Amino acid sequence: MSEKAPLLHYRLTTSTGPEPKDVPKPSRAKAGRDGQPSNDKTARKLGVFFGVVIPTLLSMFSVVVFLRIGFVVGQAGLYQSIIMFLVAYLIITMTVLSVCAISTNGALDAGEGAAAVAGLNQVLPSGYWWSLLYGTVLLFLCFIVCLVGAQIYAKATFIIFIIVMTVLASIFISFFIVGPTVVTLSDASVSNSTGLTTANYTGLRLHTLESNLLPNYTVDYTTCTMMSFATVFAVMFNGCTGIMAGSNMSGKVWELVMCSPGDLKNPSYSIPRGTLAAVLITFVTYNLLSLLAAWSCDRHLLQRDYSFLGDINIWPPMVTIGIYSSTMSAAMSNLIGASRILYALSKDNLFGGVLTLVRKTSRSGNPWVSVLVSWLLVQVVLFAGKLNTIAGIVTIFFLLVYAAVNLACLALEWASAPNFRPSFRCFTWHTCTLGILGCLVMMFLINAIYAFASIAFMLLLLMLIHYLGPISNWGYISQALIFHQVRKYLLMLDVRKDHVKFWRPQVLLMVANPRSCIGLMSFINDLKKSGLYVLGHVKLGLLDGLPSDPLQSQYDSWLSLVDHLNIKAFVNLTLANSVRHGVQNLLFITGFGGMRPNTLVLGFYDDCTPQDHLQGKILLSTGHGLDTVSSTTDLSEQRSPFFPNVRGAEEAKDLQEEEYVSVIADAVKMGKNVTLARYFNQFNREEVLGSGRKIVAHRSMTGPFVDVWPLNLLRPDSRGYVDICSLFLLQLACVLHETRAWNQARLRLFLCVESGCSLQEEEQTKLRKMLKELRIAAQVQMVAWDQVVVLHWQRQGREERSAQDEERTERGEVEDAEKEGDIQKFPNNAAQLTDEYICAVNNLIRQHGVPQPAVRFLYLPRPPADTSRYRAYLHQLDLLSQDLGPTLLIHGVTPVVTTDL
Repeated sequence: MSEKAPLLHYRLTTSTGPEPKDVPKPSRAKAGRDGQPSNDKTARKLGVFFGVVIPTLLSMFSVVVFLRIGFVVGQAGLYQSIIMFLVAYLIITMTVLSVCAISTNGALDAGEGAAAVAGLNQVLPSGYWWSLLYGTVLLFLCFIVCLVGAQIYAKATFIIFIIVMTVLASIFISFFIVGPTVVTLSDASVSNSTGLTTANYTGLRLHTLESNLLPNYTVDYTTCTMMSFATVFAVMFNGCTGIMAGSNMSGKVWELVMCSPGDLKNPSYSIPRGTLAAVLITFVTYNLLSLLAAWSCDRHLLQRDYSFLGDINIWPPMVTIGIYSSTMSAAMSNLIGASRILYALSKDNLFGGVLTLVRKTSRSGNPWVSVLVSWLLVQVVLFAGKLNTIAGIVTIFFLLVYAAVNLACLALEWASAPNFRPSFRCFTWHTCTLGILGCLVMMFLINAIYAFASIAFMLLLLMLIHYLGPISNWGYISQALIFHQVRKYLLMLDVRKDHVKFWRPQVLLMVANPRSCIGLMSFINDLKKSGLYVLGHVKLGLLDGLPSDPLQSQYDSWLSLVDHLNIKAFVNLTLANSVRHGVQNLLFITGFGGMRPNTLVLGFYDDCTPQDHLQGKILLSTGHGLDTVSSTTDLSEQRSPFFPNVRGAEEAKDLQEEEYVSVIADAVKMGKNVTLARYFNQFNREEVLGSGRKIVAHRSMTGPFVDVWPLNLLRPDSRGYVDICSLFLLQLACVLHETRAWNQARLRLFLCVESGCSLQEEEQTKLRKMLKELRIAAQVQMVAWDQVVVLHWQRQGREERSAQDEERTERGEVEDAEKEGDIQKFPNNAAQLTDEYICAVNNLIRQHGVPQPAVRFLYLPRPPADTSRYRAYLHQLDLLSQDLGPTLLIHGVTPVVTTDL
């Protein structure tokens, strides 16, 4: 029997075969002597009683049953004692139901252990230092046993169980056989009392029972502190907390503590029934002992002699043997369990390198460093000296553990994961909730300060595991809960209840190659304003003839890039025979319910050669499908290129000009706002926002500017600044300014007017009023563009058209011409725009770009209805935005602002 062998062998069997000298790793299959897996059916032969009931009873019948039953009844009285047991066992039973549900739903990676040495009988010289010496000696013996090997404990445990059961039987018999007697109290109890040196054991007398029914809280002679319901409950609860240790030693739960598959014939059957049976047996035993003690011992004896069970026993040394046996058994059991759990935590690397040292083992596989650390921690606890001193904090930690178990089961139940289907079904979310509430209430009743401190300590451990622990492969219940809640709230997000006052940008950014779009991806992340952000990509091809979906293997790389850029975005990839059809598919299917993209962002179609912003960085796998971008050059860890190389200057593009404009037109037809992003390969977020951070320290310095040109510059005679597209452009600029990263930026709004126009001041006043109503803080600048607007074809042909209108009025054709003009108004405008005019507008924008803005927002005209004009349309946009730096050309089709409350 090796150190890796299960401690369930401990109960009834011993190993007579040779010991393996080296056990490098625990095995999930039992091995024969030749090292091969054994199919011997006798390997799993423990049933409900020997496999579960016995270890659980041994853990729950701790030293408290011998030393604190009289204390509980003497202080609280029989009525309140029964109430305490009911509350304690209600909490325990609810926790047992959760443990049974979890333990019958597959293997678990959990365990619990505690170590304590207490309960020395006053048969030797007494005093604090004597008690510390006795405890230290016994603890050292336990340490030697655990250090030498678990097999020693395995051989002795069943004998200890027989001894404890024999002692309990003698106690019950003594209540009926032993007659009335006078008990001499110890010196320690007399010195803190009224001076009485004796107390009476009356036997089973009704008047004795009546005198012990009600509570009578006094000073505890061991700690000299006043007792109360909460403090007595804390001491009593320690005698009932063996349920978790007992469950851990049973079948599949204990297997993870001892690195063994367990020896139960049928764990799913044995664990629930055996554990519940043990709980019922201990509950009845504790209550019977309380009843017999209240029925036969006067109050003074119960309050002043906690070891009175030995004084009234048919053979007094029997109780002393039981006290030492239960103490040694609990100490060794929990010391071994604690060391194995500490070793498991270190092996799983949950706390990073903090526990690296305790990972060392002996040749036989015994984690001796973990045993040493556990022994030292328990030795520190022994300095408390008295059981009642540490009872409160120990009970609170036990309650916290039970609450955590109930919470885990409640989370599994609420998550509604299909794979959570335990064979034990006698639990509901009601039992889990009742267990949690019971634990929390009793924690704060015992000691509110300790309760807060223990919860804070648990949260600290969770934070350490979250930040220091590695990526696990056992799954996260948080992901299941998030999925459950997100699905529920998505169903509640009704698109029919959308309102303009709660509008937010929900962006679909089309990315051809992430290597050349790093700056744009980061910028759009700032622009989304807590809205939906989706990175879309179209891979050209058809699924016909392919053995599998080629996109599934690419998601890990995309998600790794999202983590690397620290952006909050989803990834949606599609396979299509053309980019246009792929974008259509993404616009149709991306999102759920009310979370669907309302804005399409495209990179600009120009002749710029893409730049590789990920050059020199490779993709590393950090485990279980997650990747990170790193600059390491270790070829053994390097994956195949996760993104294709950027397009060369001579290579053809995936789509032509007509198809690109068709994508814009399709999005507008589908009711999506469209944004074209140009020159964001020049955008460096750290440099831009760095200037904003300097403003905080140096107010005199100018920060990043965001320039907004809300007028359709290609149509000087358009409706002005209050159409849907202009307001959408203003809203996006305001959204960017409101983000934390850009809150130091300054909005500059440029109002184009003609110097000779009488409406100049009126337009400016109207615009300022609108900005005030929309709560948009911007610096309005008037821009005279007389020399530019005169180049527009409408101004040049105004006199000629006026003469033609007079002539057509005489012929009655004005009305028909107006209708025709309304229909052909925009196509005619696009067709007759000259490069000279557009270049003049471009020069005007650049002249008013001092200081250089971080980004510009320009009005994007609607694509022409005539598809033959697509090339000309794209040419005009190219001239309009040429050499302007990072620029967004924006076309809005939905109302996004309101002045209503």
